Amino acid sequence: MAFDRNTVIIEADRIEKYIYFVKSGLLRAYVLTDGREITFCIGQEGAVALSMESYINHQPGYESIATLEPTALYRIPSEKLAGLYKTDIHIANWGRKFAETEIIRAERSLIPHLSTTASDRYENLLNQNPALLNRIPLEKLASYLGITPPY
Repeated sequence: MAFDRNTVIIEADRIEKYIYFVKSGLLRAYVLTDGREITFCIGQEGAVALSMESYINHQPGYESIATLEPTALYRIPSEKLAGLYKTDIHIANWGRKFAETEIIRAERSLIPHLSTTASDRYENLLNQNPALLNRIPLEKLASYLGITPPY
């Protein structure tokens, strides 16, 4: 599936029935707080996009996920993936590894946001993935780093 820039693929407060895999492009996950969009995750090629609350608890999710540039995604219904987990040990093991990887990714994102300065978070992003900086609009980057964007 192909999506234009700034297309919301997962909406907050809805039960999402699909899991997406990023073939090409860039996504961001965000929450709306006091009328502001707070970006908490950036996903690029190879990333998985889903609402964990919908996927695990079958409840409306708290986040929205939108494209930051033209993006191509693969999509699978959550129920179909759950069925594959029951019938294919290799896919079930992939799901377990995915969950483990997401927990580590969340920790690696959360801890620096709680224990470092915005300048340190920017330096870390610059060192780990400098090409990403050219792909993220400034206001979204500022939100992701936890700083007020310049206007």
